[in-house]
Amino acid sequence: MEMKQVNAGKLRAIGYDAGARILRVEFDDRRLMEYAGVPQECWRRLSTSGSMWSYFRDTIEDEYTARRIK
Repeated sequence: MEMKQVNAGKLRAIGYDAGARILRVEFDDRRLMEYAGVPQECWRRLSTSGSMWSYFRDTIEDEYTARRIK
């Protein structure tokens, strides 16, 4: 999965697999999390948001099943 480097709050990189509907997020502490079932529209809004960290916290963090992969 291609990761897009960002500097938004605690987010350092984000990536998305449209086929699997998986969002991958790297945090500033190097933690890597995957969120399952994320619609492509959420990815589009996150990746183009002027406030990625707020959008992630408000819309994704507690709404989708997460697993730590690193």
